Amino acid sequence: MERENIYEGKNMALFEEEMDSNPMVSSLLNKLANYTNLSQGVVEHEEDEDSKRKEIKAPRMGTFIGVYLPCLQNILGVILFLRLTWIVGAAGILESFIIVFMCCTCTMLTAISMSAIATNGVVPAGGSYYMISRSLGPEFGGAVGLCFYLGTTFAGAMYILGTIEIFLVSLFAAIFHSEDGEGENVAMLNNMRVYGTCTLALMAMVVFVGVKYVNKLALVFLACVILSILAIYAGVIKTAFDPPSISVCLLGNRTLSKRAFDTCAKYEYRNNETVTTDLWKLFCNGSMLSAKCDDYFAQNNVTEIKGIPGIASGIIRENLWSAYADKGAFVEKKDKPSIPASEEIKFISSPPYVLTDIMTYFTMLVGIYFPSVTGIMAGSNRSGDLRDAQKSIPTGTILAIVTTSFICILLVFGHGKANGEPTWALLLTALICEIGILIASLDSVAPILSMFFLMCYMFVNLACAVQTLLRTPNWRPRFKFYHWTLSFLGMSLCLALMFICSWYYALFAMLIAGCIYKYIEYRGAEKEWGDGIRGLSLNAARFALLRVEHGPPHTKNWRPQVLVMLNLDSEQCVKHPRLLSFNTQLKAGKGLTIVGSVLEGTYLDKHQEAQRAEENIRSLMGAEKTKGFCQLVVSSSLRDGMSHLIQSAGLGGMKHNTVLMAWPESWKQSDNPFSWKNFVDTTAAQQALMVAKNIDMFPQNQERFSEGNIDVWWIVHDGGMLMLLPFLLRQHKVWRKCRMRIFTVAQMDDNSIQMKKDLQMFLYHLRISAEVEVVEMVENDISAFTYEKTLMMEQRSQMLKQMQLSKNEREREIQSISNESRCSIRRKSRSSPQSIGQDVQALLPNDSQEEEVAQLIHDRNTASHSAAVAKTKEVATPEKVQMTWTKEKLISEKHKNKDTNAAGFRDLFTLKPNQSNVRRMHTAVKLNGVVLNKSQDAQLVLLNMPGPPKNRQGDENYMEFLEVLTEGLNRVLLVRGGGREVITIYS
Repeated sequence: MERENIYEGKNMALFEEEMDSNPMVSSLLNKLANYTNLSQGVVEHEEDEDSKRKEIKAPRMGTFIGVYLPCLQNILGVILFLRLTWIVGAAGILESFIIVFMCCTCTMLTAISMSAIATNGVVPAGGSYYMISRSLGPEFGGAVGLCFYLGTTFAGAMYILGTIEIFLVSLFAAIFHSEDGEGENVAMLNNMRVYGTCTLALMAMVVFVGVKYVNKLALVFLACVILSILAIYAGVIKTAFDPPSISVCLLGNRTLSKRAFDTCAKYEYRNNETVTTDLWKLFCNGSMLSAKCDDYFAQNNVTEIKGIPGIASGIIRENLWSAYADKGAFVEKKDKPSIPASEEIKFISSPPYVLTDIMTYFTMLVGIYFPSVTGIMAGSNRSGDLRDAQKSIPTGTILAIVTTSFICILLVFGHGKANGEPTWALLLTALICEIGILIASLDSVAPILSMFFLMCYMFVNLACAVQTLLRTPNWRPRFKFYHWTLSFLGMSLCLALMFICSWYYALFAMLIAGCIYKYIEYRGAEKEWGDGIRGLSLNAARFALLRVEHGPPHTKNWRPQVLVMLNLDSEQCVKHPRLLSFNTQLKAGKGLTIVGSVLEGTYLDKHQEAQRAEENIRSLMGAEKTKGFCQLVVSSSLRDGMSHLIQSAGLGGMKHNTVLMAWPESWKQSDNPFSWKNFVDTTAAQQALMVAKNIDMFPQNQERFSEGNIDVWWIVHDGGMLMLLPFLLRQHKVWRKCRMRIFTVAQMDDNSIQMKKDLQMFLYHLRISAEVEVVEMVENDISAFTYEKTLMMEQRSQMLKQMQLSKNEREREIQSISNESRCSIRRKSRSSPQSIGQDVQALLPNDSQEEEVAQLIHDRNTASHSAAVAKTKEVATPEKVQMTWTKEKLISEKHKNKDTNAAGFRDLFTLKPNQSNVRRMHTAVKLNGVVLNKSQDAQLVLLNMPGPPKNRQGDENYMEFLEVLTEGLNRVLLVRGGGREVITIYS
């Protein structure tokens, strides 16, 4: 289908050229309705609509099924059933309430923040990772997402260990019973590992076959959990009126385990005879009443109390306060009498005391309990399957948290004590889960996953707080019941809970997240998501820029803020990439670097070339590890573009103070005789200047100089830049092993010995280590070589002036013709610009130079046509058009100019050199000889760069002086200060 037929009947001809880049509104709305990527253009959209009409299966899950029930099922987990009663028994009701309240508050605040983020636009598949990465960037998103994945994986290990613990301890305790207490503990750990690994393998096979079949039974599993909780509350109500007959045996106030005996008594009466029981035999050395027994056993009575006394017995009052204990301590009933024994005699290896198997304290219990309130992300993780994620996630998550929090608080007071499955990812998850199972302790695994979940929740709160404080225009959540203070409080609470649970686990989790963050940052994000961290950086940069003074910084804070001027070839590639290498070695990543370049032309015509050039420059900056900004200017001339760039680069107080550029090697070439003017204009700018000559011979960042010198030729004081630059270079690995030498020149009247001492003292105060040498330059006569070189320089300069003069005269002639033609146009309002241009061209000879003149006249007439037409309405149109210039007159003027130019060129051979130029050339030749003698083998030579002539008539001579001054040197850096001190001896 041709382009003309594509838009036929759409009544959008005015926007045809934009259709390929900007989709129609109908196309946009259709794509948004189906949650797919936006179309790139109307052509692709129409083709997709016509040839690929596929029915998209819309997600059907609502708030109750998609969010509320999954959150409920994840929150009501193994900790609630196996550890909450134990936590209440150890921490007491009041502190247990504090633990539950802290954890539920943390998840509620996180849910509020998550609701605000989830309702700020469409949330596709990805859940918490998607929300955090789009709010805080891919680095944070990847780090927190992987932490959340690790937490979920360890949660799987925790659930499996909880399941095995129920089987081994509660259901089949008699099977795995052992008389040896220590041996029983070791056997229990090994049993947990073996049976846990088997269960994990079974679970992995089920997931591999298809987890969708398990999801179909999710409601059945949830119903079982809810029935279990209802059974707990029913038991609480029943025990208030009819406590069960379960009893606990006490020796004094110490709890005894009935595994090794049946009767809770020291002796019993049988057939009117007192007979000792099995309990007696455990504490005495015989079964006779006269046997020697343990002192504590002998002095304390054996009593039996109800194991579940019921809520009406006053047990709540007894359990208000905590009863923390160390590992291996006796489980005691505080209100029972107990007589301490002076000596305990153990007649068996393990007396039947019930001992604590773990040390308990408040922060440890927080870490164990917190996994019980996790699972609030279960709904957001299904965001891609929800009918309306923006509505379902906030409602379902908050309702689930309220429900489970109510259940947990009541329980605190109610208890008296190839199939589409990612195979490799499944194997990795199973391996990580196996690590948790090998720990074989529910109490040890719980704090680990608490760290990862808390890390995720903390960054969810941080994301909401950052977005709210930044007030970005795109932050418009539908969920309105949030505030940045709540998010900040939630973030602080998450961080506090991490260190409350376990400070070393917290540091370890932060280390893992930090490593993942740096790895993603090192690899680089593929896309820019407009995250909050970037917005925060922009705000911080704005705040810092406003605080930076616009005046020059103090001398102690001065460092070269460099504008690197790059030249581009015809393919928009950088001509001298080692200029960036040198800048990197000089800056070492510190301070400001602006990499600039100028593209000649108009912006509308050179837009594509400018983009390609900027991409090439940025790519080279990345390869050379140059940290800075790229600024490319499109200008009608290179000279104006460089001037604009030097004046306008930077922002506020962050502006460059130094310009780094390469020496214009082509300044003598005949095809570009005026390129040196760009260079001279740069030297005249009020900036410090560094000019690298033979830049292609400078070292790359990978090279290393094992020896050599960096020679500084300090001719005039420039503010100290010549001292500072070698010091900065030697901080880089390329120049680190080079020695620094400073040379200065003594005249006839100077005391060279005293100059050397003063210079050494000056360097001592500057804290710069360098060798010092004073070179004496003896006055002598100007050589014939110098005289001849000056004469050749001035002849070339005069020739360039004559060429420029002839060019200016031709331009004046063209301007005259243009003015006369413009007057004619005013009289001939009905004539077209093309016909007028043809009339002028008919007057010119048919050679190349005259054709250029006619073309210029035609262009100028065309540009001024619109203004001329406006004036013709007020001026009467004459009957006849008169042309002032004729063909004969134009030819005669041309020959006249040629004769004048020929006479000017003949004067070149009668020139006498200017004495001032002779003296300058003498200095350049003399100083070049001295530098070659001392520094020809140096790795780098730094020279004072003479300033440009105040009289701009001698610009071309200035270039010749610099060429002579640096002739024969391999690597030269010409340095000129910016007119201020940049180094100081004071602290």
